Amino acid sequence: MTKNLSFLRIALIVIFLVHSLVGIFNNGINNFGNLYLNQVGFAPLGLPLAWAIKLSHVALAISLFTDKYLKAATFITIFILIAGIFMIHIKEGWFVVGGGRNGVEFNVLLIMALLTIIYPNALSKKIHGNRKIQSRMGESF
Repeated sequence: MTKNLSFLRIALIVIFLVHSLVGIFNNGINNFGNLYLNQVGFAPLGLPLAWAIKLSHVALAISLFTDKYLKAATFITIFILIAGIFMIHIKEGWFVVGGGRNGVEFNVLLIMALLTIIYPNALSKKIHGNRKIQSRMGESF
């Protein structure tokens, strides 16, 4: 198990597992493969592709929990989320609910959360040596 099991990781594990497992048990993966992917040009590979996508989400959840193969699983998932944005969500706009329906905002949030997991200090100020950088308000960073 990872030493860094944060609230964010737990949320991502739950989201990707639930999203995948429900589709396995309610025929959602088969419908996605046969009724969407095959219809938009992936036939006859729509169904295997749908299963690969969902199983990659399960693999990501396991990677988030174990810290093994995390970057590979994350980049595969980000690629899938971006493909989903362009193939499905972008035509619906930004909002998932409220100002619209089925938009891109949730995928964007998932992408940013995954990037935060693999690059936790990407936008942080560097700490020089052993001294902390202090802001003008006197807080230490």
